[in-house]
Amino acid sequence: MTTASPTSVDPVPIPLDDDPGGGVLSGRFRALTLGIVSVVLVIAFEATAVNTAMPTAARQLDGLGLYAFAFSGYFTTTLFALVVSGQWCDRRGPLQPLFTGIAVFGVGLLVAGTAPGMWVFVAGRAIQGLGGGLVIVALYVVVGRAYPERLRPSVFAAFSSAWVLPSIVGPLVAGAVTQHLGWRWVFLAVPVLILLPLAVMGPALARSEREHPVPRGADFDRRRTLLAAMAALGAGLLQYAGQRRDLIGLLPGVVGAALLVPAVLGLLPKRTLRAGRGLPTVILLRGVAAGAFFAAEAFIPLMMTTQRGLSPTLAGLTLTSGGLSWALGSWLQGRPGAERYREAMIRGGFVLTALAIAGAALVLLPGVPAWAASVAWGIGGVGMGLAVASVSVLMMKLSEPEDAGANSAALQMSDALGNVLLTGLAGVLFAALGGGALAAGHGQAEGAGSPGAFAVILLVMAGVALLGALLSGRVRTRS
Repeated sequence: MTTASPTSVDPVPIPLDDDPGGGVLSGRFRALTLGIVSVVLVIAFEATAVNTAMPTAARQLDGLGLYAFAFSGYFTTTLFALVVSGQWCDRRGPLQPLFTGIAVFGVGLLVAGTAPGMWVFVAGRAIQGLGGGLVIVALYVVVGRAYPERLRPSVFAAFSSAWVLPSIVGPLVAGAVTQHLGWRWVFLAVPVLILLPLAVMGPALARSEREHPVPRGADFDRRRTLLAAMAALGAGLLQYAGQRRDLIGLLPGVVGAALLVPAVLGLLPKRTLRAGRGLPTVILLRGVAAGAFFAAEAFIPLMMTTQRGLSPTLAGLTLTSGGLSWALGSWLQGRPGAERYREAMIRGGFVLTALAIAGAALVLLPGVPAWAASVAWGIGGVGMGLAVASVSVLMMKLSEPEDAGANSAALQMSDALGNVLLTGLAGVLFAALGGGALAAGHGQAEGAGSPGAFAVILLVMAGVALLGALLSGRVRTRS
């Protein structure tokens, strides 16, 4: 899939596998690797901190009914930013979209941190999504341009490793800040950390762009930009309709579906939704994995605070094991000789993820200790590390150089779509089964329906992960 005509963008020069140089931290790549990993580090810290602070923020803003929106709103605007970033990278290189995205991401944090109500808070999260979408595609394009194929698995493993420290420190810091200073400072403090990536990676990335210049091609594809806007608007309308669940919500639901379906068909590679062999299934599986795992993860801290009475810090720490083990799974897929087992690692990763999500639901039983959720999430992290990193490696392997930006955007769009649709579905189930009727005082459910809401959400997402395992055999193209 391309975002431009064949004559508008020349093939991007990619370093050859037999080029001199060592690993990703050798002299040739060290500065660039440290720079892009520092960007992932900030994003990871923000994500773990938000997961910890979100239950408190939603209750204090009287917005538990919009809890899922705070997550899916981020990914809704990401849909639009991904396509813009892919075209921007293919035409101008990744430098401009990367730094623009970092700045927009910081503005979104400031809006969310100063929000007077839940809808403004959701708007701040949506601005963050615009910045995040610009950043993530640019990072993938940097990997495709600057690193030889033999080093890309190690780079993606480094991406996952960058989540280790935030997974440990993030919940502790965010929980302490939330309890003693207030949840707002969790959002307002993160923009300061953005200065680190700007200082570290600027010179290295500029040097990389000089070594691999991108010819200035045609203007942005207006059709693809319009389709991206349709996808974002359609997804937002569907979420709104799902939250209302009444006749008034029927019209925006129909309009949302009418906008979203053709947009998705036009933006993703052909046969993606039908799980066509090779690249289409690779793109699809990214959305299945991300949607199932993160939709479940969004509700686990809220489940632990409302059903097991944990503090924000302890509830956030439940997810720490997942960040640590994700790095382990990603490291395993990047080991020498692992390439021959790529399909098996994807399938095994989905199975482990399904078991983990279902296992987390067991803490709703009175006799099961709360720490069982942390054990389950550790298993899920290994599965996600194996599956997601392997999918990313396969995407790069199956992409022509001139399609690197477009296919990176498609991969991230599938990720965002999976998050939007499945987190939105989780929000609808949560509201429909009484999950919104939670007492703000002690965090306990007022109705018997709320424990069931969490159980249904987790079991549905476990089923989605199992579907991914069934589809994983289709990543292999026929001889």
